[in-house]
Amino acid sequence: MTTLTRVNLRELTVVDVARIVELTRSTGVFRDEEITIAEEVVTEAVKGIGADRASGTDETDGGERPYYALGAEVDGRVVGWICWGATPCTVATWDLYWMAVDPEMHGQGVGTALLEEMENRLSDKARLIVIDTSGRPDYAPTRAFYRARGYQTAAVVRDFYALGDDQVIFSKRLHRDRRY
Repeated sequence: MTTLTRVNLRELTVVDVARIVELTRSTGVFRDEEITIAEEVVTEAVKGIGADRASGTDETDGGERPYYALGAEVDGRVVGWICWGATPCTVATWDLYWMAVDPEMHGQGVGTALLEEMENRLSDKARLIVIDTSGRPDYAPTRAFYRARGYQTAAVVRDFYALGDDQVIFSKRLHRDRRY
């Protein structure tokens, strides 16, 4: 894998929402209703950034926002994004809700940079990160990506999304020795 040295990770803004929708659609794996949800989530995440700045809170403070999002920029263009949040009713468990990378940028380190930055930002808050994804054949590269970065299959729920479309749940433990 070639790692890009020119990836700039940054907070997303309301100006980026249309590009995030376009980019997410370009992956070819999400249904229209999923694209609508991605737009709602990223819109909520960028609203939270303004609230954090106005209140002076830390942008990764677990109880302040439902979603956190980052974009990956190459040559001034957003080519990937990631969104995560604290899992309600848990102690120090966080969900990775969305991640998408422009198909033209696959294999160039964009997804790894996004995932590692999320993990770094959660290093003092999370004991467990959980990811839900599809079991469809077109998601095989996505599942391989997560496995290669230390995520393990925790469960498979057959026919969860639709007949023949299983839910594959990945998890990764952080801070095995820390008690929360």
